Amino acid sequence: MKPVSVTEGDSVTLHTDREMRNNDRIVWRFGPENTLIAEINVADSSVTVNDDYDGRFRGRMKVDHQTGCLTITNTRIEHAGRYELQINRMKRFFIVTVDGVFGDEEEIESLSVIEGDSIKLQTDSVMGNNSDLIMWHFGNYLLAQINKTAGSIILYDDVLDKRFKDRLQVDHQSGSLNIKHTRTEHTGFFQLLTNRMRKVFILRVYSPLPVPVIFCYCPSSSTSVSRHVLLCSVLNVSHGTLSWYKGNSLHSSIDVSDFSISLSLPLEVEYQDKNTYRCVLNNSFIEQTQHLDISQICHTCSDSLRGCDAVEAVIRLVCTALVGVAAAAAIVVLVYDIRSRRAEQDFHIRT
Repeated sequence: MKPVSVTEGDSVTLHTDREMRNNDRIVWRFGPENTLIAEINVADSSVTVNDDYDGRFRGRMKVDHQTGCLTITNTRIEHAGRYELQINRMKRFFIVTVDGVFGDEEEIESLSVIEGDSIKLQTDSVMGNNSDLIMWHFGNYLLAQINKTAGSIILYDDVLDKRFKDRLQVDHQSGSLNIKHTRTEHTGFFQLLTNRMRKVFILRVYSPLPVPVIFCYCPSSSTSVSRHVLLCSVLNVSHGTLSWYKGNSLHSSIDVSDFSISLSLPLEVEYQDKNTYRCVLNNSFIEQTQHLDISQICHTCSDSLRGCDAVEAVIRLVCTALVGVAAAAAIVVLVYDIRSRRAEQDFHIRT
């Protein structure tokens, strides 16, 4: 989830942070409806720009043929919103704000939440003012309507393919909107509208990050039996930073920005090293930390070479998750085939 700001009239570029690769399919979508606005198919050497989408992007969109980056020129207030970038099976979201979208008299509040948690969009008791009609919108879609005169509250949670179904609650006292069990597709602009005021909420819903896993192995090229390589690994991460800390100081780090499904960061230490180390995976909102106890996960290489070789094999398997899954499936099939043949041979011998 990446926030991007631009001044009305200027250009803004949403970056893929990578060069295009063979067989890449890059898709850009916009708004709550996830409307397709641009698509690049490297295999077919085709580029499609849907700049006629309700007219707002006409003559304003450009796609970089080397990286797939999307540029919007001469921005207007209607270009603010959520943009989705999909490269093959991986996704990233951008929240674009355009200075000038909201007037000085309007209140803007930014909120962040981890996917699965609930979030309340607080109204500061609009029910107590003289507004007869109170409405909640997501983009241009009406989610809830409170009619004080009629004493009624109506929820429209079936919009946008029912992404808010059974997730909305309105506080009868304050008029606040509560969203339960949030998902990343709930990211975007929410508006509270009355006949006296307007309040805007920019909500970002982040996917949870996995806790890093630390492995220890003895490199075969090492000349010291007490020297180890620690490998901090994570899977299924599309955006963030993986770092080693020595005490409170940053030792090394690597960014995940190219939609990798796995990432590893090595650290070479002595077995008798008394420093404290920790591996941290974080983005702009979430942080996951794994602390290191060298004495618990590492032994001297002379005492456990065979064990180290096994762990090294596991590490390689973790770092090549997809290959590992395929290999595991092949092993299962092979074992089953061997057992079946043995059973068939035993049957023939008995008969």
